Amino acid sequence: MSRAAAERAEEVRVTSGAPTLRGCPWPVARRAARAAARPLPVERVELAAAAGRTLAEPLAALTDLPAFDTSAMDGWAVAGPGPWRLSGRVLAGQACAPLADGAAVEIATGAQLPPGATGVLRREHGVRTELPDGAAQLRGEVAPGQDVRPRGQECGRGEELLPAGLPVTPAVLGLAAAAGHDRLAVHRRPTVELLVLGDELLVAGLPGPGRVRDALGPLLPPWLAGAGAELVGSRHVRDDFGLLRDAIRRSPADLVLTTGGTAAGPVDYLHAALEATGGHPLVDGVAVRPGHPMLLAALPGGRHLVGLPGNPLAAVAGTLTLALPLLHALSGRTVPAVGPAEPLAAALPGHPVDTRLHPVRRTAAGLAPLPHDGPAMLRGLARAEALAVVPPGGLAAGEHAEVLALPSA
Repeated sequence: MSRAAAERAEEVRVTSGAPTLRGCPWPVARRAARAAARPLPVERVELAAAAGRTLAEPLAALTDLPAFDTSAMDGWAVAGPGPWRLSGRVLAGQACAPLADGAAVEIATGAQLPPGATGVLRREHGVRTELPDGAAQLRGEVAPGQDVRPRGQECGRGEELLPAGLPVTPAVLGLAAAAGHDRLAVHRRPTVELLVLGDELLVAGLPGPGRVRDALGPLLPPWLAGAGAELVGSRHVRDDFGLLRDAIRRSPADLVLTTGGTAAGPVDYLHAALEATGGHPLVDGVAVRPGHPMLLAALPGGRHLVGLPGNPLAAVAGTLTLALPLLHALSGRTVPAVGPAEPLAAALPGHPVDTRLHPVRRTAAGLAPLPHDGPAMLRGLARAEALAVVPPGGLAAGEHAEVLALPSA
């Protein structure tokens, strides 16, 4: 069986709810998360409400851009060869009578070019003189079409500007407005409820004996929003089986995202709570460091659960491996799995059998690994530009590593 066929077969196994993938390779886990869901329904919303969502249809131009010939500079619209007899002014938003050969009119940037005009003479290039009859004469050099933005220069009416699957950024909103759109077809935002598990967690103040600050409660919501999701709730759940079971069962979110409780410790109740709520594990453990005890499950009603390890960097690995690919699928968003390979400025040791995700920054010599990359650490991640994907066995300096982009807020 070819590699592509094997990957398709793996995806079919996941989506059919057949055997759970246990300790599966990291690339397989990411594909499984992507294959576990289909895009949410399409809505047509006002431009202001579309920001951060995902285009459900290609964005086409409703008009030519520009819609008419316009001046690209402040100066004079001229007709034919000079010198020109100058009279009048055209500002943006105004119409102008046709120009006869030998005539010119003052014009502002963005104003509609008068019919008959052959070019625009920039203000700094023209010489204006007064004539004895009180009129003004203009001299200068103008090539045909100079400093004119012709109608349809950027696009023609009906032309596809952007494909479906792109996030709606501020630039996309601006383009949509310029192209004549008042509303956009976008996918509904996937909703997420974040359940932070653990009696030892503090939400404020200094850590104390046996108590640590919750780093994931502040870290994850901006990343979720950047993936097009809507956070409908974020709360701490004590180490109690019943409380966790009920929180999962009653969550209205498309995705229940938990932190901690994915291993087999004395108060790690996630697997039992999942079974009690009728959930089915799709991925249970991934061959990646940090973060190998991560979990992806299907819940009743078409919902999903992603269980992240409790250690902060391990939870980040779980977010990038399972949570974000699932959210991209729900959002209908087209996102590359990994970025192109880049050279390494220094060696990156690897795990004997698992993929390793290591914080790196870009330098003139290539990707430089950052220290403080332990599962419980965030110091390296805070300085990182990306995570290098290190295959089992590691990579030597000068070799190329694929990179995993860090989400933007």
